[in-house]
Amino acid sequence: IAISDEDKLIQAGTWILNRLSCEGVLITRGEKGMTLFQREGGWLRIPTVAKEVYDVTGAGDTVVSSLTLALLAGATIPEAALIANYAAGVVVAKVGTATLTIAELQQAILSS
Repeated sequence: IAISDEDKLIQAGTWILNRLSCEGVLITRGEKGMTLFQREGGWLRIPTVAKEVYDVTGAGDTVVSSLTLALLAGATIPEAALIANYAAGVVVAKVGTATLTIAELQQAILSS
């Protein structure tokens, strides 16, 4: 499915969710943020929180790793997606492939 608009995005996310028989699918959308599709609960738009974007290198890796870590720590899927969104917002504000610290993540969440 070519994702050219919101309707196609919803179709694609729903298709992936059903095809994989999983609990959730998170699609990153660049400056449009993310969309979370959940088996129980439909879909949720998560707007980007990035204030400055210098380099998107590694942003997807940051999303995957922080989402996974949050889930392993006991967060719900929506909570983990929100944490991942904040984490990505921190790293795209840095030049080059970047990491983030817990303090940076906490600051990003608290300053929103």
